[in-house]
Amino acid sequence: MPQTGPLSALTDDQTGHGGRPANGTATTVENSPHTTVPPDAAPPRPTTGEPTPPTTATAEAASPAEAPQHHSHTTVTKELAHRTTETDVFPARWVRISGTRFRFTAHWPAAHPFFGPVDGRHQDPMVVGETLRQASMVLAHAEFGAPADTHFVMWDLTVHVDPSALLLADAAEPVEFDVVCSEVRRRGRGLHSMRTTMEFRRAGRLVARGTGSTGCTSPRAYRRLRADRLNAPDTPVPLLPGISPQTAGRARAEDVVLAPADRPGVWHLRVDTGHPVLFARPNDHVPGMVLFEAARQAATAASGLHPFLPITMTAGFARYAELHSPCRIETEILDERPGEVTVRVSGRQDGESVFTAALTAARPTRVRSLS
Repeated sequence: MPQTGPLSALTDDQTGHGGRPANGTATTVENSPHTTVPPDAAPPRPTTGEPTPPTTATAEAASPAEAPQHHSHTTVTKELAHRTTETDVFPARWVRISGTRFRFTAHWPAAHPFFGPVDGRHQDPMVVGETLRQASMVLAHAEFGAPADTHFVMWDLTVHVDPSALLLADAAEPVEFDVVCSEVRRRGRGLHSMRTTMEFRRAGRLVARGTGSTGCTSPRAYRRLRADRLNAPDTPVPLLPGISPQTAGRARAEDVVLAPADRPGVWHLRVDTGHPVLFARPNDHVPGMVLFEAARQAATAASGLHPFLPITMTAGFARYAELHSPCRIETEILDERPGEVTVRVSGRQDGESVFTAALTAARPTRVRSLS
C-alpha cells in the first residue's frame, strides 16, 4: 500500500535500502562522479514487484524562496518535451541551479483536450505525472546530452498530490517546481538513465511531489531491441468498444482506454492509435502515459468513486505493452476507509506482467493534508 505521509525535502541522493536505487533495480550508481556504461547498452530494467516509494530526504535542498539570480532561463520547446503541439507542453522554462538541480516554471491550464478538469472544482491530478515525465525528457536532452533521436522509457513513477491545491480557480497561477537528478548513468557523453525527483508549488503552497526513473536507448540499440515490432504502426489496431465515460471518470467517450471484459473489476486495454494526445506520434508500443491513464480509469471504475481524486499514484513498468496483443487490466481494492480508498491495478499481456500500480484517492468530503 502506498504511503501518504508528509512531503519530504528534495535531496541529491534518492537511494533505497542498503544503498540500492529507489526503483528497486540491482544496479549500483553514484551521483558524483557519474557512472559510465558501455555504448548501446539497454536501459536498466526494473523489478516486476510493486515500486518503492521515494525515501525520506535529509540532505540540503533548494528552498522555494531561493530564486537563482545569476542564471538565465531556457524555454521548453515541444521537441524537447516530445509533444507535437505547444498546448500539450506543461513545463514552460527552467534554470540550472547546479549540475543536478534545476528549477522549472510550468502552466497547468484550466481546460485541455485530455488533461481537463475532473469535476467542477479540481484540475486533473494526472497533469503532475505528465509534467514530471516531460521535464525529465527535457533535462535528459538539454542538460545531460541525450541526442534528439533518443528513445525514452519510464520504468517507475510515483506522485503524491494535495487535491485541495489543484483548484480550477488557481489555474492561472504558474507552478514552480524544483528538480533533483540522481542515479545518473552515462553512455559516453550522453545519458543512459537517471532518476528525477520533483516538488511542485503554486503561490508558495506545496501542491505535489513525485519521482520517476527514466531509461534512454539509442536508435541503433532500439532497432535491435524492437526489431520484430518496428513495423507495428503500419498494421491497424482494432478499436474495442469502450466502457461508459462516466464509469471511467472521463467526460468524453474518445478518451476512454478501457473495454469490457468477462467479469467485474477486469477490463481490456482499449488502444486508439488515432488519439491526438495519447498517440501524438506513431509508436510501435503502447505509451506509458496510456497505461498510467488505464490504471486511473480502472481504479475509478473499481472504486465507484466520482470524482476519483488521487492523493497517491505509484506505478512500475516491467515490459513494453504491444499494440496488437490483448492486455488485461485487473483491479483489487486494497483498503477502503470513510475518507479514502486504495486500488491496486495490474496489466498483463501474453501471460506476463506489463505494469503494476496502486492509487489512493481521497473522497471529496475530506481532503488529507500533506503537511
